[in-house]
Parts: sequence; structure tokens; C-alpha cells
Amino acid sequence: MKTTLTALALLMAGSGLAHAEGELFLYNWGNYTSPDMIKKFEEKYGVKVTITDFDSNDTALAKVEAGASGFDLVVPSAGFVGIYAEKGLIEELDLSKLPNHKNIAPEWMNVEWDQGRKWSVPWQWGSTGMSVNVKDYTGDINTSSIFMDPPPELQGKINVIPEMGDVLALATMWAGGNVCSEDPEVMKKVRDALLAAKPKWMSMDYSTVEKMTNHDYSATVDWNGSSLRSRLANPDVAYGYPKEGYGLWMDNVVLLKDAKNTENAYLFLDFIMDPENAAMLSAFARYANGISGSEAFMPDDMKSTPELFPPAEFKDKGQFVTVCTGKALDYQKAIWTELQK
Repeated sequence: MKTTLTALALLMAGSGLAHAEGELFLYNWGNYTSPDMIKKFEEKYGVKVTITDFDSNDTALAKVEAGASGFDLVVPSAGFVGIYAEKGLIEELDLSKLPNHKNIAPEWMNVEWDQGRKWSVPWQWGSTGMSVNVKDYTGDINTSSIFMDPPPELQGKINVIPEMGDVLALATMWAGGNVCSEDPEVMKKVRDALLAAKPKWMSMDYSTVEKMTNHDYSATVDWNGSSLRSRLANPDVAYGYPKEGYGLWMDNVVLLKDAKNTENAYLFLDFIMDPENAAMLSAFARYANGISGSEAFMPDDMKSTPELFPPAEFKDKGQFVTVCTGKALDYQKAIWTELQK
């Protein structure tokens, strides 16, 4: 049975004192949700939020597609929103229940994966590049050669996040192709370089913040917010924008079709589109969020940081990473499968 507002709650809402009851189940990337923001939501609405972590888009999709996940909301990356919709796993949003929908920044409203934002609302967005401990490596950090052709001083000390789309986007741009290249020569270069590089890596793991902070890694393929969190704890960490090209991405929140707490889900979706609450998400995970007006509430150390604002010479090197299709996806899957062996 879906959670509904009681008569008392309706009365309170009418007087400007919103209230709800029950639970909400959020399925999200690990270490990505502000505890303070969740506490604020719970205290405002009387709703208990349970967060379950996933480590990849493929893992999340498989779990939801299997059915009876028990989740109300999930946070897929841009290219996966359309997949969820095509498979009938998510509900088109009732925008009348989302007064803060108007706060979505214009550049994030009519996006390729969701025109008019009928299926999703922004969570956070950023880039994928290189985190490097500059005491271990004094060379050029603005290149994917760090993991594609590791220099001697970094060999055996490099991590690569096990996220196929992000890693293969960097690798393909390094090889001279576009993100979803179907060029067999380009993709052969990608395959051969990755297989040759892998023995020189230390690991393929998602735990970049803690391990860069603790100097367990000297370098890693990383997301910009994770790199910023590492640098704030360890000033020897720097973020590099690969000059060959780097990936841009956005994660989004969608409402599952089999959600049991739909009304509470709408309260949460609207809550995170309030500029002050969106800034709380950013202050925790250290990514931009896509909500107009949130800048005023951002921590000072995020307003001009190089991890969020690339140098002029690298601004045009970013390519948005979506889910590839056809022959491009076939190439990627084949390379990724071989890389996991």
C-alpha cells in the first residue's frame, strides 16, 4: 500500500507545516549522499530514509530489473535513464507534485536523455579524469597515458575505477576516437593498450577517496568530486584533465514503477531541488548539482576549485558520456570482458 498523507498532515500542509509518515528507500552510489541532508529531510517530514549502496550502473539496473527490489528511488547516470524508461521500470513524474522543478538549471532541463525532465531530476554531475599524488609523480597529470601507458614511477601504484563507460571513454579518446567509436582500428588500439597496461596497475576498485588520502594509491582514474575530497584530506593530491579528452556525466534520480512509498518519494524529489538542500548534497560529495541558486549555499572551497572549474585549455576537451549502442557497445563489452579476466 502506498504511503498517503493523513488528514492531520493535510491540515498541517495547508498551514505551511508539511508532514508525512512512513519510510523511503533510496538506492544510490556509495558514499554519495549527505547524512546532514537526509537528517534534515527526516526531521521535516517524519519519514525514515534507508539508503542502500550500489557500485555501478549495471549492478543497479540488474537489481531493479530482477523485480521486487523494495526501493522507491534510484540514481542512475544519464545514459541509463532511457534504459530504465524503455524497460518500463520507472514512472513518468507528475510535475504538479514538484513545485521546485522550476529550479532545475536551464542547461540541465532539456537534456538528451530526458527532454523536459519528465522522468528524472538532477542529483549531481562532474567529470572523469586522473587523481595523482604529485609527490610520487612530477610529470604531466593531464593525460590518460598515466593509466593507458603508465610511467615507470607509477607502475604498480595505479588504480582504475571498474566503471566500463567512464574508463573506455577515456581510453577511446586517448586512442584518438570519439566516446562511442565504431572504428575497428581505434578500438583495437584501445584493447591492446588496456591489456598491456593492466599488469602495471595495482587494482580496479571504487574506493578512491580513502586510498588516495591514505597514500595507498599514487594515481587513479577518478571522478572530480572524489579527487577534491582526497585533496582536502591530503594536499599532495591533484586532479588532471586528460588533454586527449575526458568524460562528463550526470547522475539523476528516478521514481521506480513498483515504489511503495510514492508520496514520500515525491517529497524527497522536491526537497533535493531546493537550492539550499542541493548545496548540502554538493558540500558532502563535492560535485556540482544542476540546481539554480544553489551556488549561494556552496562551501567557499567549492566556488573556484580546479576540480570543478577546469583550466581554459581543457574546457573544450570534455565529452558527455552516454551508453553506447550497436557496434560501439559490442566493442566495449568485448574489451571490458577481456580486461576482467
